[in-house]
Amino acid sequence: MNVLIGILITFLVIVLVLWLVQRLPLDGRIRQIVQAVVIIIGIISLLKYLAVF
Repeated sequence: MNVLIGILITFLVIVLVLWLVQRLPLDGRIRQIVQAVVIIIGIISLLKYLAVF
């Protein structure tokens, strides 16, 4: 059950950070780079909860 809660919290944090990045007044290219970095970090974090790493 703790793993499921951790995955849910991680997913919600990723969505929140992506939403905040959309709200920032950044150039389109920089915004895409920041979104890609957030998604990669989020995927790695989710894989950690699934015991892949």
